[in-house]
Amino acid sequence: MKVQTWITWITGILTVIYLILVIPQINLSAVMAMPAGSLGACIGALVMVMTGYGLGWVNAAADYSRYLPRHASSGGVVFWTTFSAALPCMILVIFGILLVGSNPELGQAIDSDPIGALVTILPFWFLIPFAVVAILGLVGGIIMDLYSSGLSLLATGVKIPRYVATSIDCVIMSVGTLLIVFLADNFLGPFQGFLTTLGVIIAAWAGIMIAEAFMRKEDYDQDSLYTPEGIYGSVNWESLAILAVATIVGWGFVVNGAAPWLEWQGYFMNLIGGKEGPWAFSNLGVLFSLLIGLVGHMILNRSDIAKQEGRR
Repeated sequence: MKVQTWITWITGILTVIYLILVIPQINLSAVMAMPAGSLGACIGALVMVMTGYGLGWVNAAADYSRYLPRHASSGGVVFWTTFSAALPCMILVIFGILLVGSNPELGQAIDSDPIGALVTILPFWFLIPFAVVAILGLVGGIIMDLYSSGLSLLATGVKIPRYVATSIDCVIMSVGTLLIVFLADNFLGPFQGFLTTLGVIIAAWAGIMIAEAFMRKEDYDQDSLYTPEGIYGSVNWESLAILAVATIVGWGFVVNGAAPWLEWQGYFMNLIGGKEGPWAFSNLGVLFSLLIGLVGHMILNRSDIAKQEGRR
């Protein structure tokens, strides 16, 4: 983890320098003159940010919290992990909005090639440091998240060594990145399609886990987690059913017009104005999926959780 520490410091310092260099590019008058968006568009943008910077990382939160001191309180672990992950994202998103609002042409260029577009507003001498930030930022995230990624693959029951599972996940992510960078017509379409499609599933899972955390009064019985004969059984069919329903409903209320291979989604959009209506790109399916996971788990699993804790 020493490598990760150095990557964090280097990318953090270079990112601050980048923000200082692009401040002159911000035109607050142009930003304030932009027309207000519709409620549906505002919600859609909010959900996209929530998915990309919140839900997209929720299954890897333990990767970050496990490096905090052992004596830290549970509340402190949750707070500092959330705060430390959210603060830089909030700053970068705000700067991104200000830059695009100041220069609409930059926003259009970012849709096709975000890294190449952002390079155009930098002084020549900072191009190499910017490349370092772009590359090390990705490497740093991958180093942290491959731990959970490998564990998730092993949790499916695949009988392979830990390093093999991590290697498989690394290859999958590398191939996906190369396809988007070199073969996709633009960046925005695959990116939005990936976020909304996977975001619906993760939102359902997150809702279930939030409900689980609220309802459980005791820690898990760790021995029972590793055997079908334990108090938790082998499969939680209610939760799987909730996940399936939430996913089906969620995909029905998202539209991916920029990704042709996902045009089948949005099959419930006629209920709120259709795929071309005012709510077309509101991404409400992600929110619906989150609520179904949360409420559904609280209703269907409350009694099971009470029985499990009563048996300990």
